[in-house]
Amino acid sequence: MSEFLSHSHPRVALIGECMIELQQHANGTLKQSFGGDTLNTAVYLSRLLGSAAQVDYVTALGDDSFSDAMCAIWAEEGIGLSRVQRLPGRLPGLYCIQTDAQGERRFLYWRNEAAVRECFTTPAADPILAALPEYDVLYFSGITLAVLGEVGRARLLSTLGDARDRGARVVFDNNYRPRLWRSVDQARQAYRAVMHEVDLALLTEEDEQALFDYADSEAIMSAYRDMGVSEVVIKRGAQSCLVRADNRRYEVPAHPVHNVIDTTAAGDSFSAGYLARRLRGGSPQEAAEAGHRLASLVIQHPGALIPRSVMPA
Repeated sequence: MSEFLSHSHPRVALIGECMIELQQHANGTLKQSFGGDTLNTAVYLSRLLGSAAQVDYVTALGDDSFSDAMCAIWAEEGIGLSRVQRLPGRLPGLYCIQTDAQGERRFLYWRNEAAVRECFTTPAADPILAALPEYDVLYFSGITLAVLGEVGRARLLSTLGDARDRGARVVFDNNYRPRLWRSVDQARQAYRAVMHEVDLALLTEEDEQALFDYADSEAIMSAYRDMGVSEVVIKRGAQSCLVRADNRRYEVPAHPVHNVIDTTAAGDSFSAGYLARRLRGGSPQEAAEAGHRLASLVIQHPGALIPRSVMPA
């Protein structure tokens, strides 16, 4: 099985949005923190890789106290801030998590004026876009595609091509959120446009079925093979995940969890566990096991980010 990268100490850039997170408790009180799909993955990736990699986050924030707090937390987690824009007068987006008795969650969003929507359209974005092809791994999600808008998506697509020409690996997590798109057709067009630049696709099965109407896992695997994606992982919640890499297929069972508290960031943490193990030279099976292991811990705690003290060794 070929390695994901052929050298040590990779430079990884994750592109996306972090928002103000409010967790609503049963008594109606709210706990404030921060979260977002690619940011969750960045935090877990930084924790897992430590000094073995450089993990940078690429986004746009405001010049407010919430944005200051985000940057301080990311720095504590070892995440590089050199690609974070601070836009005067702007604010981050906000979302609220409401969790039911089974641990399933409902999200309410306030993000239309979020600073990240100008991430790749400001003059300050030019040197950031120029620097991205120097990274070894670029990571983004379907939510990234949605919040960047048409101009931002076009500039990202061009950057992905330049990065792969220089030998970078591109990782995509599908994370489809219908409310972020004008229509299903718009989302489909945006996803398909970037797919020919993707090396590793981390796919939630339900999202793929909602977006593309695939009948089953086999249809998803066939579609991504036809689009030229060399490594595909299908995440199926509490079920086993399916992996195709180097023309081989694997099915890796999930870790059973009997006390699910909150499924927030389950998929994001799986992706971090998988990618971290691949970057350390692990096989796809080992990577999937690592992804399941981390996700099983995350869903036993409230919120997107678990305490560092309970991270897997």
